[in-house]
Amino acid sequence: MAITHHSSKPPITQGWLLIAMTACVIAILSINAFLLMREHRSVELAAIRTSLNIVRLIDRDVQNTVEQYDSALSALIRVSKRGDLSNLSQPLKQMLMFDKAEETPDNGGFFMLNAQGDLVVSSLADYTPGKNYSHWQSFIEQRDSSGNDLFISHPFPTEATQGACCISFSRRISGADGSFQGVAIAQMKVEYFRSLFQKLDLGANSTISLINTDGTLLIQQPGRDNARDDLSHDPIFNRLLKEHKGSFIAVSSKHGQEELYSFSEVGKLPLVVVVSLATEDVFASWRRNALLVGCVTLMLCITLLGLTWLLGRELQLRRKAEQTLEAMIRTDPLTELANRRKLDETLTTEWLRAQRTRKPLSLIMIDVDHFKSFNDTYGHPYGDEALRLVGKTLKTFVRRSTDLVARYGGEEFAMVLPDTHAEGAAQLAERIRHTIEQLPPIKPGGIPITVSLGTCTQQVTADDSQTRFLHCADQALYQAKKNGRNCVVSRNAAGDA
Repeated sequence: MAITHHSSKPPITQGWLLIAMTACVIAILSINAFLLMREHRSVELAAIRTSLNIVRLIDRDVQNTVEQYDSALSALIRVSKRGDLSNLSQPLKQMLMFDKAEETPDNGGFFMLNAQGDLVVSSLADYTPGKNYSHWQSFIEQRDSSGNDLFISHPFPTEATQGACCISFSRRISGADGSFQGVAIAQMKVEYFRSLFQKLDLGANSTISLINTDGTLLIQQPGRDNARDDLSHDPIFNRLLKEHKGSFIAVSSKHGQEELYSFSEVGKLPLVVVVSLATEDVFASWRRNALLVGCVTLMLCITLLGLTWLLGRELQLRRKAEQTLEAMIRTDPLTELANRRKLDETLTTEWLRAQRTRKPLSLIMIDVDHFKSFNDTYGHPYGDEALRLVGKTLKTFVRRSTDLVARYGGEEFAMVLPDTHAEGAAQLAERIRHTIEQLPPIKPGGIPITVSLGTCTQQVTADDSQTRFLHCADQALYQAKKNGRNCVVSRNAAGDA
């Protein structure tokens, strides 16, 4: 009876191939989903950074403008209390009182009212002294207030500015006994802020707003019909007040669209700057990219399930990636020199080789002088640049394939020199020291870079210790730093200089 042999290998192979392909499809989909989500977060963070920078810019400009007006008001009050003011001519008196007022941008006039609200003096010729303006909001607020804070009014139209909206800044004038003696008022055209905001193009569905902390919308660009609305009951505005400064995404209760809000209180002033970006605009480019990447990925996955050769291609790509990773884990990313791991491996290999060949092995330890002070003075970016420059310089001294220069850690470097005697190691160390000393400063006019170096040379035997060899070089380096830095100290494994 004949026996028929059935090969079970093909089904198993096909099954494993299908499993491998399915795993690849799931991995690719997962990786793409992860990358898209990470890119989504990156886009969001970039938008937050941009909007917060705009907020800071507006914050600074608004604060500077208000400080100009406040300074002009203080000067007006100070001059009005001079005892010799009545002896001066009217033009000179006017010039003294409103000298700083002329420096304020887009001002709608400066006024001084007495305790009854009668106009005492004005920077505008259209306003007649003696006329009563006790109905002005600024006068009422300061009259009823016991403090001496700067008051910022709600927007209002004025005749002097042909109906253009203004806001007023006012300060209470108090007597020596604290009694109310009047109000100094400055009016500023709201159009100043609008022209400031118009210079910043954020997109059609995005806005810049300046809001009083009592909830009054002072200005919004682009302009909308809800200007001067009361936002005190708006949940988003209340969140702005609670958090003081920052960013968040929320659905606008007024426009019904999701927006990215970035905001900040303007110094100690009762003002909040808000930049709102429509997330539809922020993520528009990301959505297009996500759709494109998603379609391409889906087509690729379908193709993978039908074509077996793609699995081999993926495996080949994986092997290349592993080789790249293998090289990366032995390289210092900042200086692009070998890292501590590669140094340890090379030193062990050369130590064993030196034992076999009975040839000398030298090690140079290098330390950048006063590096912590350098970092504290110039900052970490310049410190990193200094380390890169030192590493690039050290690399030029590696002439043989067996030599190795590596970053030992922090600001320390090491150089392994097989088949090198003590004299050669010391001479090389001195050339390195001199070359680095001659390098131009990282920052013009800055501190020059110097290094301290310690060398150790050993004729390796089976009874010698690699740890002691390292300790010898480290002690030589320590002595170089102790000797005043920017020098070379050489020792042998017995510790002799």
